[in-house]
Amino acid sequence: MEPTNQKFLERVVSQKALQMGSSFPCQICVVGFLCGVCLTSLFLAVLTSVGTFGFTGISFSSLSMGNSPLNSSSEIINVITSSDYQSKVKETARWVDSKGREPESDDDERVSLLTEAWGALLADREPEESEFSKRFGLSKSSLPNTPHLENCKLSAQVNKHLDTRSGAGRFPPWTTWKGSLNMYPATETDKNLRSFKDQPVSDGAYPPWIVGSDEENYPLTRKVQRDIWIHQHPVNCHDPNIKFLVADWEKLPGFGIGAQFAGMAGLLAIAINEKRVLVTGYFNRADHDGCKASRGSWSCYFFLETSQECRDRAFELITNKEAWEKGTIKGKDSYKSKEIWTAKVPREWGDPWSYLQPTTDINGSLIAVHHKMDRRWWRAQAVRYLMRFQTEYTCGLLNVARHAAFGKEAAKMVLASLDKDWPKVITNQLNSEIEEFVWSNHRPWVPRPLLSMHVRMGDKACEMKVVEFEEYMELAHRIQMRFPHLKNVWLSTEMQEVIDKTRSYPHWNFYYTNVTRQVGNVSMATYEASLGRKTSTNYPLVNFLMAVESDFFIGALGSTWCFLIDGMRNTGGKVMAGYLSVNKDRFW
Repeated sequence: MEPTNQKFLERVVSQKALQMGSSFPCQICVVGFLCGVCLTSLFLAVLTSVGTFGFTGISFSSLSMGNSPLNSSSEIINVITSSDYQSKVKETARWVDSKGREPESDDDERVSLLTEAWGALLADREPEESEFSKRFGLSKSSLPNTPHLENCKLSAQVNKHLDTRSGAGRFPPWTTWKGSLNMYPATETDKNLRSFKDQPVSDGAYPPWIVGSDEENYPLTRKVQRDIWIHQHPVNCHDPNIKFLVADWEKLPGFGIGAQFAGMAGLLAIAINEKRVLVTGYFNRADHDGCKASRGSWSCYFFLETSQECRDRAFELITNKEAWEKGTIKGKDSYKSKEIWTAKVPREWGDPWSYLQPTTDINGSLIAVHHKMDRRWWRAQAVRYLMRFQTEYTCGLLNVARHAAFGKEAAKMVLASLDKDWPKVITNQLNSEIEEFVWSNHRPWVPRPLLSMHVRMGDKACEMKVVEFEEYMELAHRIQMRFPHLKNVWLSTEMQEVIDKTRSYPHWNFYYTNVTRQVGNVSMATYEASLGRKTSTNYPLVNFLMAVESDFFIGALGSTWCFLIDGMRNTGGKVMAGYLSVNKDRFW
């Protein structure tokens, strides 16, 4: 009886369910349920693909919010080749085809496309228009402006104009406007402006490579830089009263690049004291394939210290025995090593080092007075002059570095200002005169505020007190307490253990060169030899210049490299940014 009743009940329920199912509201519910199942399945499928699509093939690493750093490579600032980008595009295409899925969103896909397209223009061989269009589906002219990159060719042209005497020994156009504005066509036709350009240099004409006012730099920086340039660029290099000092850069084994800079600063002091024009010779760190036409010369990286006319005259006199006997020309061998390394600081500007502003912090206290203040001031002036203008090659290295580190962030910013359907919808860009002659003089974008940190360890322990990375980060935290929006760190170090420790600071964004680093304690000379001459010169110079441009700097004054970075910052408008050092100079 019970089974029969159960079957009857089931039959009744089924009939009721059938009647309910045939009703329109129930049908709507069923359809909605099935749609929900489909959407949920699609959402889960997308989640499984997150993180597998990204931009690779860059020479710099950025570590943010605990991400693992990229693997090291023995080649760091390699200019990205066209073939590299082509292979990456093919890999992306294969990934989409094989997985049957697309990237996380259209925005991510557009960011990757724009980042890679910008990067292709930095290649050793820039792709032809047809090749570029086939690869990216874009024309070069349709690409939006790159806020983080500099027009290196234009900058080199402008700087050459500002570093060269014009006809009849006239002074460079420092008395007119800044950068590209001096090349504005209207200034070439206006008689009053032409007359103004031709006026001799006055006390009010200061060199354009100095940023900021007198209060934002070491004392007398603008005047000193102007006077050094005049000294190094006589109107007539064939004047019999002009004397020369010709010297190669130091190349003894074991001398780091910082020591080479310090040595040349001493030779420049000697040249000024003896009323000689300094002419630099062989620079071993530029003796590599990247320097091409300027191989073995300082001019691979920076503008030469004097005019080509004076260089030609000096090298002509080298073979003249009488010129040596009369003292018209001297070489580095004419001086003892101590005379070079502890050269007497020129006194023609008085003693401006006696009133340096106390902006260096060591152990929580500002250092107002210390030994060798005159040497600190002079080396800053000498290195600033020698590095006054970057060459197109150095500018290119910095472009590659900034793009690898900040390119993706720059792409996101730019895309936020474009049509949401870019690149399907492209608005023609018409460059106005203000863009060409005014805005082009702005420095490339970097995420600010930016803290540069140089952690020197390894064999430096024989010369100074070496501290662990944690102490550097304690100083970084001090800055952050005052400037809470600070979170970006440009980190330079030769030690792999320092890079590994960055993972312990997930709330900081670290950027650093992707270069093979020391594991264990080996000499700097051995480490540099393992990298090769090109890499061991290019990557520290990029780190050096990035540190100079950063908003804050933490280092070790016991390191000559940090000492020189501090000097460049203090002649580059950064005096009031201060300097936090983990130790003091070993000569103080």
